[in-house]
Amino acid sequence: MIAKIDSCLQYKSIEDNRKLKKEKSCTRFFNYTLFKRKGRVFMSENKNELGRKLGLSAVIALGVGTTVGSGIFSSLSEVANAAGSSLFLVLAFIIGGLLQIPANFVYSELASAYPEDGGQYVYFREAGSRPLAFLCGWISFWATDPPSISIMALAIVNYLAFFIPIHGLVLKLVAVVFVLIFMGVHIRSVEGGGKFQTIITALKILPFALVIGIGLFNLQGDILLSSAPLEGYATSGIAALIAGIAATTWSYDGMGAACYMSGEIKNPKKNMPLGLILTAVVVLALYAGLTFVASGILSIDEMATSDAPIALLASKLPGIGHYAGTIVAIMAIIVVIGSLSSCIMFQPRIEYAMAKDNLFFKSFAKVHPKYETPYFSIIVQCAVAIVLIFASDLSALLGYFTMVALLKNVLTFATIFVLRKKGKEHGYNPSYKCPGGPIMPLIAIIMTSTLIWGELTYAPMQSLICALVAVVTGLPVFYYWDRKNKRESA
Repeated sequence: MIAKIDSCLQYKSIEDNRKLKKEKSCTRFFNYTLFKRKGRVFMSENKNELGRKLGLSAVIALGVGTTVGSGIFSSLSEVANAAGSSLFLVLAFIIGGLLQIPANFVYSELASAYPEDGGQYVYFREAGSRPLAFLCGWISFWATDPPSISIMALAIVNYLAFFIPIHGLVLKLVAVVFVLIFMGVHIRSVEGGGKFQTIITALKILPFALVIGIGLFNLQGDILLSSAPLEGYATSGIAALIAGIAATTWSYDGMGAACYMSGEIKNPKKNMPLGLILTAVVVLALYAGLTFVASGILSIDEMATSDAPIALLASKLPGIGHYAGTIVAIMAIIVVIGSLSSCIMFQPRIEYAMAKDNLFFKSFAKVHPKYETPYFSIIVQCAVAIVLIFASDLSALLGYFTMVALLKNVLTFATIFVLRKKGKEHGYNPSYKCPGGPIMPLIAIIMTSTLIWGELTYAPMQSLICALVAVVTGLPVFYYWDRKNKRESA
């Protein structure tokens, strides 16, 4: 025992977590700082380490909760316009979902190899690219994560306005209240936050299950899976199907959310791969069922031209048709609350991981002594989000930075090739290996690359400018922290 401890003492502190974890004999001491005093070995608990308190259900809840957001209420019409027929609409969602599964396979392997908080940041770091790792966290900190929280909080209140007449400044203040509520939830307890996320995700699925269940008994055979083309639609055949598949990829984004909290998942080498794969299955089943029912109740023209296809679908179902507006508004509120809670829960973990590596302000690595959560990181992210609630054109800004976020995903999938080449001798020893060798990462890269192409087509100049801003602002900050660390260690 003492010999094992002594072998770990070559590392001055647990601050260098990566090196410590690679020593198998040191793993059991991962949550402790080891030191010698007067020839005796002492172990003290590391207060900046987060405990493993979340189970399999939390992994699934985070993935499903993040993926199934407000986008599903409009994506049905977008995919309908792209696919051009009811048959291709359903096939697009099924094939699109199946093609997203490889991404979860990749994340499963990476998460089982590095079961610690930080997600993409950790994978870039371990692949040997600290600048890319930093840029990943830097962009998330100010360009993508807080704006997404702001947009979701505002979306909840906009749907809430269906029942309560609120607008203007009052609407924004209510959105702030929602952010503060979930900030408090996730600061006070990881277990409590995980339980809430599991409950809200279950509640999120139930209304969709209700619509699917009632819809299955009211299908119209003459339009179900019809191949009749959308009026005025010129594309046909495989080209239309591919267009539809490409349009579904946004609907499946977010399934790897739990990777950012791998360090807080119990038995991560088992629960992370299983949870990520089950997440993909649940989301695919939900979307496939919803689109199948929609194809048997609404014509392709109705779906393509509707601003609220889910509301239109609900309005044609017996028993709930008269209450369609109310039901869909409630559905939307529950759905977006789940997404807001999920984002506030997992997003601050990337800054926490960076701070532990001394690549960000040390305060972001602080763990609450009572609640055992990265409270400072959560507070700062929510504070930035609250400021952004009062900003204008927030959706456009987030949309322009989307290409940068997609590029991060592509590079993340590519890290698996670098890490596999490094092998066990350099600490890459995943408990789960995605099937198909290089096939799954390549499919994930290709699918995400189609989104990048689409983003460049939609807003080429804005997207390129945002990418340039991210690099120009991020690299100087990285080199500042890197030099600072070298001076301190010298």
